[in-house]
Amino acid sequence: MRPLLRIVALWRGRAARLAVGALVSVAALGAAVALMTLSAALVAGLAAGVVLTGAAALQALGPARVVLRYLERLATHDAMFRALTDLRVWFFRGLSARAAGGLGFRRAGDVLARLVNDVEALDGIYLRILVPLAGAAVLLPALLWLIGREDPLLALAVGALFALAAFVLPLLAARTTAAAGARLSAAVAALRVAALDTLTGLREVRAFGAEGRMLSLVQAREAALLAAQHELSGRAAWAGAGAFLCGQAAILAVLLAAGVSPAGAAIAFLAVSAFEAVALLPRAGVLAGHAAAAAARVLEAAEGPVDLPDPPAPAPLPRGSALRFEGVHFRWQPDRPPVFDGLTLEIPERSRVALIGPSGIGKSTLAALALKVVAPQQGCVRLGGTDLAELAAADVRQRIGWLSQATHLFDDTIRANLALARPDADEAAMWAALEAARIADVVRTLPDGLDSWVGEGGARFSGGQGRRLALARTLLSPAPVLILDEPCAGLDADTERAFFQTLNDAAADRTIVLIAHRLTGVERLDRIWRLSAGRAVAAAG
Repeated sequence: MRPLLRIVALWRGRAARLAVGALVSVAALGAAVALMTLSAALVAGLAAGVVLTGAAALQALGPARVVLRYLERLATHDAMFRALTDLRVWFFRGLSARAAGGLGFRRAGDVLARLVNDVEALDGIYLRILVPLAGAAVLLPALLWLIGREDPLLALAVGALFALAAFVLPLLAARTTAAAGARLSAAVAALRVAALDTLTGLREVRAFGAEGRMLSLVQAREAALLAAQHELSGRAAWAGAGAFLCGQAAILAVLLAAGVSPAGAAIAFLAVSAFEAVALLPRAGVLAGHAAAAAARVLEAAEGPVDLPDPPAPAPLPRGSALRFEGVHFRWQPDRPPVFDGLTLEIPERSRVALIGPSGIGKSTLAALALKVVAPQQGCVRLGGTDLAELAAADVRQRIGWLSQATHLFDDTIRANLALARPDADEAAMWAALEAARIADVVRTLPDGLDSWVGEGGARFSGGQGRRLALARTLLSPAPVLILDEPCAGLDADTERAFFQTLNDAAADRTIVLIAHRLTGVERLDRIWRLSAGRAVAAAG
């Protein structure tokens, strides 16, 4: 249960709202039980020819129950939705701190499953477990006291059965379904991974005629999910049956001990309403197994070790923007071959340097090292003479801008996409960046200008236009160093040449590091380095 307790601890900022929701829920439960018990007593009294007082209380309890039930739904769901919002924000911040360079070895579908399905599964901790448990904790002493005034032994019997249904069975269900809950979470993630891979690669799937194979994979993952859900449903049914039998045994004990007197009828209906109030708790115990697995997956992604933590006392940013790699040794995983083996490279301030080499030689890894996404196992990277290990990652990324080979345009407005690089930029600065990237004229022709929607992945623009929007975003950044990682990947030759001619004019006063597997001949460069065998070798051009 430790993962569940950790999630509950994350909700401490919403403790007041969650407590109010639980109190209103307990009040609504008390009104419902009191209404049922008093009604039974009055009806039984009339049938026996005994006139009992309490009609006024009955008239008040009816509307009170309705109002309190409405307020309970309002308060508990409002508190839970706010708590889940906080949890998603916390999860994203934790994930971003551990995946600054992208998801890396994580699978996008699995991360999405943790952010959506696993977080949603955690709402049951409060709504289906904690709130009903609070009601059960109040009902148990009430049962013992109310029934004990008439028959202490009966009170002990009913109380024992109630405790079994409300506390023991849910605990046993939670303990015995933990593994099944883990299988359910894994099955949901596996289905998301398969579906996302199929959708994002639909063009290739169609091109190679693999629709049937991919559909079979998705169906197999769906079958595994249904099997996991069926297993949990079966366990929930058994737990619910146990709670039902406890309730029936309690009613039978009341009828045998108290008979059909007004007091006996009141006690019987009190037991009925009390056991109905906790009837779903054993099922909630089954869900707790799933929630515990979901909590563990969320915590694993958001609270895992940080690959590259900031130093306790970061050094101030240096004024210079020269980059130097000194004897850098780096490999991504212990079981993988080294990417760099003693790499030494100097990139002077305001110079234009190209790093060329075949795919997989380490060009993008060099960008990751410069951006402090990863750190070398040996050697160091210096910015303006200061070791990046002494600087905060956020400060480094203020000085180094990056345009990747797979630059992503978000399904938002042009304005929002540009503001990603500089949130405080005004319209004049945005238009200047668009002008520098030679895309301003296209944006002006759009009906909404900067507020035009770019579509998912920039789908409303051509490849060249989308790359120029990404360049404008990079140029809008005040960073004095720009790393361009295969910025023209996927573009035709004419568009590529036009792009570099634009870049030559737009970034004349910055340090440019161009990463490419080949050069077009129109780039303005001061030095060309070829990466080979984990080292940098000067190239003739």
